[in-house]
Amino acid sequence: MTEQSSSPRVAVVTGAARGIGAATALRLAADGYAVAVVDLTEEAGKETVERIAAAGGRALAVGADVSDAGQVQAAVDRIAAELGAPVVLVNNAGVLRDNLLFKMSESDWDTVMNVHLKGAFLMSKACQKHMVDAGFGRIVNLSSSSAQGNRGQANYSAAKAGLQGFTKTLAIELGKFGITANAVAPGFIATEMTAATAARIGMEFEAFKAAAATQIPVNRVGTPEDIANTISFLAGEGAGFVSGQVIYVAGGPLD
Repeated sequence: MTEQSSSPRVAVVTGAARGIGAATALRLAADGYAVAVVDLTEEAGKETVERIAAAGGRALAVGADVSDAGQVQAAVDRIAAELGAPVVLVNNAGVLRDNLLFKMSESDWDTVMNVHLKGAFLMSKACQKHMVDAGFGRIVNLSSSSAQGNRGQANYSAAKAGLQGFTKTLAIELGKFGITANAVAPGFIATEMTAATAARIGMEFEAFKAAAATQIPVNRVGTPEDIANTISFLAGEGAGFVSGQVIYVAGGPLD
């Protein structure tokens, strides 16, 4: 990264063992960041770390439940000690507990809220001091097109909409410290999570993807790399005047 010193900036990506998180970790490492690969267990993140190392990058696998304040603080402290002060944070960790409202349990609701919303809050709070001290920071939260509402996802839709308000508030509060906050809202992305959705409704994944592609103006579903490319821009020096935005990466316009 041309704008960085000999010591690379440190990026943290949660939920980085697979899917969008793994693709983002790999892309940020290719951009020149040292990357903390955070997932529920350290073991889960090892494959992503190995892929980054094989490509010549530097990465650290860290296990943490992002909905647990103690684990989050311990993880960020370890990252700061072993990699350096984290100044880029990608809040990607997420889970699905889909069901229609009358079938949705309180646990289904709480689990999704805790991982997506509370997790982003705790990680942002733990990392922001390092960003303030550095006079530079980038926070990117993963929202979703489901923020506009999606059948069977009252919990997920509410969490992803909540992340948009959270993002805008962070942008207002932290901007004066050189910190931007933005949200990326993917449309249909081919991942294990969307494969699970296909299974839930009883469709073959290939047929599910093909059906989705017919409703997308660019005539294909998205890939994790499509999202990683947008996050790469928002994390960079050149995006310093972009803050408080929700960018839908969905292959076409969404209101």
